[in-house]
Amino acid sequence: MAQFSGKKVLVVGGSSGIGEATAKAFATQGANVTIASRSAAKLKDAAARIGANTQTVVLDTVDAGAIDAFFASAGAFDHIVISAAQTSTGPIRQLTLDEAHASMESKFWGAYRIARAARFNEGASLTFVSGFLSIRPSKTSVLQGAINAAVEALARGLALELAPVRVNTVSPGLIATPLWEKLNDDARKAMYESAAARLPAQRVGEPEDVANAVVYLASTPFATGSTVLIDGGGAII
Repeated sequence: MAQFSGKKVLVVGGSSGIGEATAKAFATQGANVTIASRSAAKLKDAAARIGANTQTVVLDTVDAGAIDAFFASAGAFDHIVISAAQTSTGPIRQLTLDEAHASMESKFWGAYRIARAARFNEGASLTFVSGFLSIRPSKTSVLQGAINAAVEALARGLALELAPVRVNTVSPGLIATPLWEKLNDDARKAMYESAAARLPAQRVGEPEDVANAVVYLASTPFATGSTVLIDGGGAII
């Protein structure tokens, strides 16, 4: 069913992982999708995988001027999804302040800039991607948890400020994305198996699991101000 036929969708961070899966889910349902990221090469490859009705734009979420210029030329969208972020992990006493600032700049302020500049059509939605560390802290990922919590609070406030535009957040747990390709195959497999054994869902997540939640929120007119956990039950163990 082409539920989003002719709808104009922007996925920021759409060149890999969750963003790419989300863009593909919208495109499969008939949307005209624009994917944005910092890498022209990655965007080209992702667009080829996603298929028809996919446009690309090189956009850095730390560049407010470029974001403003993009929306001035691209006009209004029906649905916008923000999943782009570069964040550092580790105990806060081991991270430098520059690393901490850069992480907040990328994920929180990047989302803030897009939300501030975005233009929306009637019936539009805006969806952020956070992470379950916002409600289940880790002693080695305190900064990431704090940033995710800030993103979720931003979404709830914007659901009021931008109404009737609907603003929601999807909060993933462990998802098998290219982020983990820095590990060798054996280490990555062991990590996934260990996590799956602990989770009530008995598996790790796939990007498509998160994409399904994004599409659900975009297609549900009564959903706004919500945070939807897609974590295999990670927040309750």
